[in-house]
Amino acid sequence: MKQLTRLFSATLMAAALSITSTLHADVWDTATHGYADNDGVRIHYATVGEGPLMVMIHGFPDFWYSWRHQMEGLQDDYQVVAIDQRGYNLSDSPDGDENYDMTLLTSDVAAVIRSFGEDSAVIVGHDWGGMVAWNFAFAYPQMVDRLVVINLPHPNGMQRELTINEEQRANSNYAQRFQAGSPSDPDIFFGMPMMPQTLAGWVRDTSARERYIEAFGQSDFDAMLAYYKRNYPPLPPIAETAPPPSPEVPQLNVPLLVMHGLDDTALHSDGLNNTWDWNDADTTIVAVPDAGHFVQQDAAEMVTETLRWWLGARQQ
Repeated sequence: MKQLTRLFSATLMAAALSITSTLHADVWDTATHGYADNDGVRIHYATVGEGPLMVMIHGFPDFWYSWRHQMEGLQDDYQVVAIDQRGYNLSDSPDGDENYDMTLLTSDVAAVIRSFGEDSAVIVGHDWGGMVAWNFAFAYPQMVDRLVVINLPHPNGMQRELTINEEQRANSNYAQRFQAGSPSDPDIFFGMPMMPQTLAGWVRDTSARERYIEAFGQSDFDAMLAYYKRNYPPLPPIAETAPPPSPEVPQLNVPLLVMHGLDDTALHSDGLNNTWDWNDADTTIVAVPDAGHFVQQDAAEMVTETLRWWLGARQQ
């Protein structure tokens, strides 16, 4: 009986270790990689899981691995596809600022969805990926099942805060530097040169940081700045009253989740106000205290579980 008990305990322990190992398997080792072609520009992606298609879009300075925690947490219910935006890591980096126009960035996402043989997907974006996600929903509403934007206010909210919010205007000084500067400027990146090591300085996970350094070593710094030069709005004259919403920004009609780390020093949370006015479908806003700009890593479990709950409540 003692031998049976020991054998049973050992079997349980081995099973538990196997489950734990599976749960904590890094998508770096388990993801499948591929490319979508968009008019000759190859967009690299990493994918895990099975189910409805979900496309995740990173920001600056980042790459597909930014979503590793969410990919691990959602792969049982979705086919999660995290892309490298053009100019980053393994995606192509066409020359010229004009090749980073928002119309092309959004068409990259459409090309990825079509490469999987699908007509639509759940769209998730952070930072510049959030701006691409907003604009993708404006330009391709029929291809958006549900929309998730993380730490990037709606363009109407962003323009308003740039006009009336002194703190947001000050926070956006870096964007004006990027618009006017060059990767060769010695202090272009918050007082530092643009190098893989400095760009990866925000990554807290030391093992992940090495992968970021490798990815940035394969990226195009001119392309990174081209996002700002081509798409970031010019700083408007300061005013005491908010400007009216831009007539060029379409009204949305899609289930919308907006998440925002409240310690973000680049994008003020006041930009979230009135988001519900610009979307005719249900709108959920989640503010995450004690998390910064990269909230999907700073509060990884909360972001993943919120996504799971919110998406599950809106199963099609």
